[in-house]
Amino acid sequence: MNTHTDAHLLALAAQLAEEAADIIRTIRARGFEIQTKADTSVVTEADHAAERHILRGLRAAYPDIPVIAEEEVASGLHGEVSPVYWLVDPLDGTREFAAGRDDFTVNIGLVRDGRAHLGAMALPAYDQLYTGGVGLPAQRKDKTGTHAIHTRLPPAEGLHVMASRHYADDPRLADYLGGRKVASVRNLGSAVKFARVAEGVTDLYPRLGPTMEWDTAAPQAIVEAAGGHVTLADGSPLLYGKRGWKNPEFFCTGTTVSS
Repeated sequence: MNTHTDAHLLALAAQLAEEAADIIRTIRARGFEIQTKADTSVVTEADHAAERHILRGLRAAYPDIPVIAEEEVASGLHGEVSPVYWLVDPLDGTREFAAGRDDFTVNIGLVRDGRAHLGAMALPAYDQLYTGGVGLPAQRKDKTGTHAIHTRLPPAEGLHVMASRHYADDPRLADYLGGRKVASVRNLGSAVKFARVAEGVTDLYPRLGPTMEWDTAAPQAIVEAAGGHVTLADGSPLLYGKRGWKNPEFFCTGTTVSS
């Protein structure tokens, strides 16, 4: 019988994220069709297959913990907020995946009392797995083994920024960065940006466009376990259980950067 310790919960999320990454890689290798959902976002066979596998695993192991998953919500199964629940994005960055790019992720996060509590995030194209949570270490698993990760102090040359590919021309980004010492700005898709902050490769990810809670729960838990922060414009934490599962704009920062 599975226990509800955070270590057991995270181990299951990590296992399922890696297995979902294998499913996605297999589908990518043989080809797939792209469909458009009612909200005009795209979805593929890989999204659905990965989500089915994750949901089956979570519900079999912990039937008492509700699961809110992107494609189930898209199909009309909206779920309800509870003190503890899973948030699943089986393929974050579907547009990147569909375009043949590598920046897409599998996100499995656990929310407890409105906070991102722990999470596992796989990067299928990079063969990387990131994990972490409250009281749990932030780690990256790759082909060379498992490594502790931590956010960094910004380098002397200035902030290295990662921003959304799909909002690259948003004038709000230039306004936000104005007055800051910035060394570089790179635009790419998906929650990969959180991973790069968590492991100290970049310093700041300002999210000025819309996201959903399943996009951010797992990566937020990992970034915070690594010493970083995910906050709103006023400095308050990004919280969960919001109406419609929609996030406001937020700022993911490393060790000493503030929004």
